Amino acid sequence: MKILITGGSGLLGQYLNIELSKNHSILTLYNKDIRNCANFNSAKLDITNRNILEELFNSFNPQVVIHTAAISNPQLAASIDSKMVYKTNVKATQYIAELCSQKSARLIYTSTDLVYAGYRGSILKEDSKLNPVSLYAETKLMGEMKIKETFNDYLILRTALMFGFGLNNSYNHFHQMYMNLKNHIPVKLFTDQFRTPVELRNASKIITQLIQKKINEEIINLGGKERISRFQLGEILCETAGFDKNLLLKISMDDIPALPKVEDVSMDTSKLKSFGIEIKSVKESIRDLINEN
Repeated sequence: MKILITGGSGLLGQYLNIELSKNHSILTLYNKDIRNCANFNSAKLDITNRNILEELFNSFNPQVVIHTAAISNPQLAASIDSKMVYKTNVKATQYIAELCSQKSARLIYTSTDLVYAGYRGSILKEDSKLNPVSLYAETKLMGEMKIKETFNDYLILRTALMFGFGLNNSYNHFHQMYMNLKNHIPVKLFTDQFRTPVELRNASKIITQLIQKKINEEIINLGGKERISRFQLGEILCETAGFDKNLLLKISMDDIPALPKVEDVSMDTSKLKSFGIEIKSVKESIRDLINEN
């Protein structure tokens, strides 16, 4: 199968490159940092340029497009020109959906758990109330809407907090936490935000499985098994890796000025499991990470 991956140099994108290239012909796109895209069929491309995107679709003729590229850091999105965030997260998504429709390609779009109302304190199903409180989450939801307005051969994945080890100098909060704890450096972790985190490699395998199942016109929560805080994630890491729990410092979201407060976007993953998808527990995922590194 011919698969086009946007955001191929990102945290998830690099694992998708590795996983999907095993059995498919991929073309992976990057913008600034090439990272492991250098090891695969790849192209440097600005996804906000519709003409260049169209040329690429015409030359590669993808059967499936996995669209992960975005301005994805909520605090970064809040600090830069909102027009650029809209152009990248909404307009580019619209372009990609239109081109997929023209080429009869299936679109898999990675959205976010942050589109949900994060104050309800309940396990959220795909039809739960939506209330994005950051520009990032708002534009990701707008991207979902553009896709649904364009055609019906899509799969929207509302992804949970992803943890694991970044590749080739890409880092996430978990990776930095691991390095700090390993070097006996204290880490500050929220006790008052709850999510259902999923490990990066597990997420890439789940997306690969979903491609094979040829599901379309669906919104699916892609998350882990457990509702936990970042502090609890740190505790599980310490227990599994043998790090000192005294290095974990409790903080509140109120301690971070101007942070968009999302108290609880823990997701129900029953629909994902109904398609025969297996999800690893946080402890199992962390144990595998440590044993393999």
